[in-house]
This record gives sequence, structure tokens and C-alpha cells, in this order.
Amino acid sequence: MAIIETLYGPVNNHFISKLSKIKLLVCDVDGIFSDGSIYMGNDGEELKAFHTLDGYGVKSMLEIGIDVAIVTGRKSAIVENRMSALGVSLIIQGEEDKKTAVQKLRTGLNLKKENIASMGDDMPDVGMFEHSSVSISVPNGHPYVKSVAEYITRTTGGAGAVREVCDLILFANNKLNRIYGSSV
Repeated sequence: MAIIETLYGPVNNHFISKLSKIKLLVCDVDGIFSDGSIYMGNDGEELKAFHTLDGYGVKSMLEIGIDVAIVTGRKSAIVENRMSALGVSLIIQGEEDKKTAVQKLRTGLNLKKENIASMGDDMPDVGMFEHSSVSISVPNGHPYVKSVAEYITRTTGGAGAVREVCDLILFANNKLNRIYGSSV
């Protein structure tokens, strides 16, 4: 198969072709939007770090009409606040059955499997891959998840991995080198 050179290195042409059909990117949070660390204060306060590169990638996707959804097993006001600030309205928290969650999104949005890409880093995320035509993990993901994912980002979770995938989808749609607002 032909190889295409991207900003992130060589990528298989077939993979880029699949990305051109994506209408929904479904992401886990911990380990994908963050490095997987959860900081807990003495008073129970929870902190997470989000990278602005990922935020800009999400905003760019939404700007060109590609939805982004969050499916996470944990519940956190931090996630709700961050995703709402980015314009993400498809936020499913506290859902351990991620396979069913993606199926519900697929049905509710009237999408085909070929229109969905998913990103995950740990065992609960594998279920999302079953309803996605493109399955993606990160270099700091669990070894099994990486073994079943079609693509492993070159950027780690929490350091721009979501942006890498967004950029590749934008590239596949010939919309990469445009300005879609400001970084968040």
C-alpha cells in the first residue's frame, strides 16, 4: 500500500482514506486527553491537566462539522467543564460499558460504523473499537489495547495525542492548514 507523509510521519494511504469518512471521533478522557494521572487534594479536590493542543484540535473538528464525543467511566465536573468550554456536547460520564455507549451514539446520530473513530488507552476502551471503523491508542496505553488498535499515535496521551488524530482527520479532508479560531 502507498504511504503518505504527514506532519506526524508516514501513514498508510488506506488509513487516511478511512479517516476521510469519519463524522464522529469518540474519546476516553484519562490517558487520552490527560496523561492518566489524577491528582487528589487533602480535601478531595481532583485535578487533571489538559493540553491546549488537544483543545484546538477538537475545536477544529467541530468547526468542519465532525462531532467529538467523550465516553468515560468516571464522573468529573472537570471533564464536563473542559469539554463544554470546547463546545463538545456529546459527553457520557460514569459509563463503564463503553461498547454500548458508542452503539447508542451511533444509532442516535444515525451513523454507520465507517463514520466513527475511537481513541482509548485501557481495557474498558476496547469495547468502543467494535463500533468504530478506526481504532486508535496512544504510546502510553495498555499493551493489549495497543495490540488491537489500528493506529498508535506518535504523541502520548495528555501531550497532544488527540490533536494528532484531529490533524490527521483534517488532513484526510484537505482542511488541515486553516485557522479555526484560537487555542483553548
